[in-house]
Amino acid sequence: MPLSWIFLAATYIRKSLYDIDWIKRSRLSVPVIVVGNISVGGTGKTPFVIWLAEQLKLAGYRPGIISRGYGGTFQHALAVFANSNPQLVGDEPVLIAKRTDCPVFVGVDRVLAGRALLQANPQCNVIISDDGLQHYALQRDVEIALVDSTRQFGNRCLFPAGPLRESVSRLQSVDAIVVCGSDEMTDLPVALGSTFFSMQLQGNMLQSLNDERISQLPSNFFGKNLVAIAGIGNPERFFNQLTALGLQFEFKAFADHYAFSAQDLAQFSDQTILMTEKDAVKCRRLITADAWFLPVMATLSSKNKTPLITLILQKLRS
Repeated sequence: MPLSWIFLAATYIRKSLYDIDWIKRSRLSVPVIVVGNISVGGTGKTPFVIWLAEQLKLAGYRPGIISRGYGGTFQHALAVFANSNPQLVGDEPVLIAKRTDCPVFVGVDRVLAGRALLQANPQCNVIISDDGLQHYALQRDVEIALVDSTRQFGNRCLFPAGPLRESVSRLQSVDAIVVCGSDEMTDLPVALGSTFFSMQLQGNMLQSLNDERISQLPSNFFGKNLVAIAGIGNPERFFNQLTALGLQFEFKAFADHYAFSAQDLAQFSDQTILMTEKDAVKCRRLITADAWFLPVMATLSSKNKTPLITLILQKLRS
């Protein structure tokens, strides 16, 4: 707990120095939308970034996406493609590049990553910063925070005593809060002034890891010896999705961004393996067995009359 208090003080001072312009923020030549969260672990950021990129393209924008590239071993700003090595650039950027067909760059310094992306892709006219809520060096035009409806804010303590990167009051300053899962949040302060949206992750077809052109209904897996594995921030969500599809399986959770090896997967050689799409980008080069992944799509709803993409477009145009 004392370390948590020190972490709280450090984050408050750091943000305050940016707010009073003591530490300068850097602005890119195009508007920036930051997507992030205030807690450690999975809140559905990657599916949301994919959804947002598609919505922006439908509105006539040409988005580029920058990310920290957690799990990668790169040292400088680097372009990411659908066939990039996840061990080098991280699993989430590869998945985003594969699903969005947008320019994607990774970098520890999001400002340098954004500049490199725009230099290589001058046609881009908006940047999405994945997991960049605490990267205050980058000036932003829109902030969107995601919250997991099940885990919410844990014990409401900051790291390392709890799961929070910043205090819950930070949500008062974002432009929108997207709740992944149920929209019945019991732990969100009523006083927060941000607009709330509900996001569901939906998937009902399993794709073969060996040949993505092959898809199967979940019912085709009934009665098989199944094992579900997940190396994501919130593995329970994936396991619950499979259960909702009527599947019965063993399961094993790995650490978030886990670097799977052939030896890890060899223990399941006599079973049909089910995994997330994020894990699939890392395991595709390792798997020769019967393995499948579940692609998911984000769908958003709101009790408000104005859809989230409309609010975002209004901010960008102003």
